[in-house]
Order: sequence, then C-alpha cells, then structure tokens
Amino acid sequence: MFKNVLLVCLLVAVVSAKPKPAEKKQYTTKYDNIDLDEILNNQRLFDNYYKCLLGGKCTPDGQELREALPDALATACSKCTEKQRVGTEKVIKYLIEKKPTEYSELEKKYDPQGNYKRKYQAEAAKRGIKV
Repeated sequence: MFKNVLLVCLLVAVVSAKPKPAEKKQYTTKYDNIDLDEILNNQRLFDNYYKCLLGGKCTPDGQELREALPDALATACSKCTEKQRVGTEKVIKYLIEKKPTEYSELEKKYDPQGNYKRKYQAEAAKRGIKV
C-alpha cells in the first residue's frame, strides 16, 4: 500500500527524471492510487514504512520498496510512472519541511557519500526543493 510513498521519500531529483526511451519495464503501478496525504499524516503508518526502509521489519510491499529503491536512485527513477514522479515531489517536500530528521536518516542509509544528492540537487532546486 505504501510502496510509492517510500520510494518517493528518497528520490529527491527523480521527480523530474524522464524515462529512457529504450527502458520498457516500469515499477508496479499497483500502489499508484493510494492517498499520500493520509499516509504522511498518519504517524503509525509513516513509522512502519520508515523503519522498514532503515532495515526493520517490513510488510510485503515495504520489502518490495526496499529492494527497488537502490535501482530507482541509481537510474534516476527511469522505471517510475508520471504519477510516481508527482508523488515523489510531494513526499520529498513533506519530508524536508516536516520530517527533516527522518529525511536525514534515510539519506544517510541510501546516499551515504552524497552522490545522488549532488547528482539531483540542481533539478530539485528548480522545483523549489532545498536539499
């Protein structure tokens, strides 16, 4: 249920990445119609998936996300749908503005050398996201 939300959490500049024309396989769209606002504003739901991404116990969809996240970061979310990109921007802005500690912890885990931050920083800035 929460797969797109957490994928979104770490894909700072992925919001604007365009899929490569030759790339045909996309991430599942099974979770594209979830209510992101409900999840972001429900501390229990948010915490469950946040802990999963940090290495804790996961639901099946959380596990799927945790496995896909490194690929999504490395490929600029080339397998994301447009709806997932829009959700990415929404969640990243939320995390940076409302949950900076959690954002920082996720960033340490998934981008310890800051490679993705540097790679995507200019595009994030164009979208009003200060990373």
